Amino acid sequence: MTDRQRAEWRPRASEPGDSERLFLAGPQERWWELLRVFRIGAEFVRAFRKFHFLGPCVTVFGSARVAEDHPHYALARGIGAGLARAGFTVMTGGGPGVMEAANRGARESGGMSVGCNIDLPEEQHPNRYLDLFVQFHYFFVRKVMLVKYSYAFVVLPGGFGTLDEVFETATLIQTGKIRDFPIVLMGTEFWAPLLDFMSRTLVADGKIRQEDFDRLTVTDSTEEAVTLIREAALNRFGLTYSTRGPRRRRWLFE
Repeated sequence: MTDRQRAEWRPRASEPGDSERLFLAGPQERWWELLRVFRIGAEFVRAFRKFHFLGPCVTVFGSARVAEDHPHYALARGIGAGLARAGFTVMTGGGPGVMEAANRGARESGGMSVGCNIDLPEEQHPNRYLDLFVQFHYFFVRKVMLVKYSYAFVVLPGGFGTLDEVFETATLIQTGKIRDFPIVLMGTEFWAPLLDFMSRTLVADGKIRQEDFDRLTVTDSTEEAVTLIREAALNRFGLTYSTRGPRRRRWLFE
């Protein structure tokens, strides 16, 4: 191969869902890239319009693979109820498992329950306890929405998706892209090995600062979690209780 030669690969869609893989597979035809930009923009605008009138949210992350009789389901249901009673809108990824439980707890306690659902081949479908939800095609658009409206983040046990969400949120706080909102990890036994690794390795080796690590609160108590979040919202971020919200404008078809 000469210096002027290079490998070339032209990906082709061959099955449902390939459009997103193509988007992340390197340069495409310019017209295709432009259309993709419009689709991404439209997804943002649709979500902004639908969520604009939400009250302050708390986002609950956690596994979709949790049955109704699992202790983590009961824990998530309890945190959803507690947050709703404290006046927060409960936001989740909109799917089953922990997400369903948190939405269920919020609705049962008379609070607002919303979801950011994602198109996936398996597992993901909107749960039946949502007062409002938006269906997303792109993961990164969905993750922006899960952060944008929230004043705290509660994380229950989960897999790759949950770990991705908690560490991305922690990174946004660490780098000053969002304010130092509380991150509460529910389930001390589940999180203990990870926290031990972070303390003994990441902090000890200087990969993160002690203050970054200290931002993570771990508890098994829904009351402790809700109290921490409520006090932070009122005292650090200046939230107040009010019956008034943003005004709807007819010329925007709201």
